[in-house]
Amino acid sequence: MSRDDGKIEIENAASPGRTTRVDAVKYNAVKTALLAVLPEGQPGLTFAQMKAGVAAEVSQALFPGGDKLGWWLKGVQLDLEAKGIIRREDTKPLTFRLGR
Repeated sequence: MSRDDGKIEIENAASPGRTTRVDAVKYNAVKTALLAVLPEGQPGLTFAQMKAGVAAEVSQALFPGGDKLGWWLKGVQLDLEAKGIIRREDTKPLTFRLGR
């Protein structure tokens, strides 16, 4: 069943098979920004570095003062991991990069 309510389903790499419906505009804004800031190779970016990079890219109208940006970033990160678009490296601190 398709719904045109401005929401999309996202996956969660930490909970395979679980999906959540979220606002498509905010999701796509964070996804576009995240894909723009993540490197293809190592060492990748920490979550704090990703958040700083994404904050500089997204619209202040969508996330005034960065409000709720961390929550959205984590959701997008887990969805893109589940889809194999980004990967986490086994480093300390944990880092993320593009690719499989």
